[in-house]
Amino acid sequence: MGQGTPGGLNRQGLPGDRKSDGSDKKEKKFEPAAPPARVGRKQRKQKGPEAAARLPTVTPLSKCKLRLLKLERIKDYLLMEEEFVANQERLKPQEEKAEEDRSKVDDLRGSPMSVGNLEELIDENHAIVSSSVGPEYYVGILSFVDKDQLEPGCAILMHNKVLSVVGLLQDEVDPMVSVMKVEKAPLESYADIGGLDAQIQEIKEAVELPLTHPELYEDIGIKPPKGVILYGEPGTGKTLLAKAVANSTSATFLRVVGSELIQKYLGDGPKLVRELFRVADDLSPSIVFIDEIDAVGTKRYDAHSGGEREIQRTMLELLNQLDGFDSRGDVKVILATNRIESLDPALLRPGRIDRKIEFPLPDIKTRRRIFQVTLTIYIHQG
Repeated sequence: MGQGTPGGLNRQGLPGDRKSDGSDKKEKKFEPAAPPARVGRKQRKQKGPEAAARLPTVTPLSKCKLRLLKLERIKDYLLMEEEFVANQERLKPQEEKAEEDRSKVDDLRGSPMSVGNLEELIDENHAIVSSSVGPEYYVGILSFVDKDQLEPGCAILMHNKVLSVVGLLQDEVDPMVSVMKVEKAPLESYADIGGLDAQIQEIKEAVELPLTHPELYEDIGIKPPKGVILYGEPGTGKTLLAKAVANSTSATFLRVVGSELIQKYLGDGPKLVRELFRVADDLSPSIVFIDEIDAVGTKRYDAHSGGEREIQRTMLELLNQLDGFDSRGDVKVILATNRIESLDPALLRPGRIDRKIEFPLPDIKTRRRIFQVTLTIYIHQG
């Protein structure tokens, strides 16, 4: 119990509160205790808005911004492509159905089709039509035909077997007349003609001058010629001169061969002549060139066959168009033939054909000029 108590215990029996002398250890500073070693699973990181709020703010660089914009543009393009593909897949059945409907309509119309005239409308689905052969038929009107445009006298398309009305001819111009119109001017000019100076001067005065300067004839007080006829031996330059006229003038040029006016069915020839001059009048100023006019303009005689009578009817319609009740206006006619003696006198009288231009066989001077022109053409081409 005294100072010599074994174990160095104090009075309460606790570890000794020994007093060290001054030369002993100094008092130690306070140091925090090391964290205890963790045993077990690793603690997971917190997620959610609380964790995001604790993240530091990162300012992206310009390169990162450009890359983001590029990726956004690619995304927009892919979205558009996806929408386009979806629309294509959605519209594909409709296009297939429309194509099938069109094929059915083509099968109903048939091929080839015939052309006829609408004579009378009975009701919305039936009409009386006449074909080019001549007889009239009571036929039906198919449902896809625009009935608002149908009127008596219009040109229609008919089925080749049942003659039903399957369409309407929008263009009122006869297809044959459309072919007769010269769209592109010929390459031949007056310089390509060897000789024929007098003939060129006459055709300029009779055809070109009334179209380009009609006031000259009005000042003098005379009417310009309605037409000219070119006649002479074959190969003397009649058709070549007509090509040069078409090349030098800005007027509409319609060319036709006389044999084309002879048609198979009754009345088609006169109808074609009327259509030819109607188109020429609508496109005036214009020039109508009829080559080989002796095919339809021969002298009249007692015809013994239907074909001969049809040719004479065609010529009578031509006479009426040249000098009838209707004024021709700015429409000039050029006829060409090798046999002027076989033509009907009514066709050549003044008032219809006012000028007759003869093309004689070439003399020595003309042959030399033709040779020079031909040589010049070969030199330019070679």
